[in-house]
Amino acid sequence: MDALTISLILLWLAVLVLAVLLWAISRQVGVLFERVAPMGALVTDSGPPVGDASPEFDLVGLQSEGVRIGGAQSAAQLIFFLAPTCPVCKKLLPVLKSVAKDERQLQVVLASDGDAAEHLQFVQQQGLGHMPYVLSSDLGRAYRVSRLPYAVLLNAQGLVVSKGLVNSREQLDSLLNAHDMNVPTIQHYLSGSAA
Repeated sequence: MDALTISLILLWLAVLVLAVLLWAISRQVGVLFERVAPMGALVTDSGPPVGDASPEFDLVGLQSEGVRIGGAQSAAQLIFFLAPTCPVCKKLLPVLKSVAKDERQLQVVLASDGDAAEHLQFVQQQGLGHMPYVLSSDLGRAYRVSRLPYAVLLNAQGLVVSKGLVNSREQLDSLLNAHDMNVPTIQHYLSGSAA
């Protein structure tokens, strides 16, 4: 055998070994995706528990509109706590705009506290004029909001159906999906705890 034939055989053996290794790695990636469940909103134990009635508030929005939170409503409510200085909150604003536009049976309410002038400027810069925006430190204390962005989803009867710290679109969607599946959290559903 000459050197060219030997090198050709060795190259084919290397290709076969690489093909087997690629198959093994792709199989392991598939197993990893099965084991790692999607992470929903980071639920905290503080504030009104899931399933309990939400505290009721009659507030005045930044644009002098009346905003009622809790109690029986014509639609479910997503209360999204944010701040103009929060970069993650700003990242989620396009998602909230889309949800507010597409979900007819859901009212998105933006909530914060602080200086009204700063928040009015934020509303104008971000194009949030079509969503109710309330400033109330009492609202944040009632839900025990300690970190932002935080969201609470209430059903039309005013019950807390899901809540949690939301840092991504997936976590925000998990609150809505938990509501649609009638479970407190996506984690409960995935673990089989939902009954």
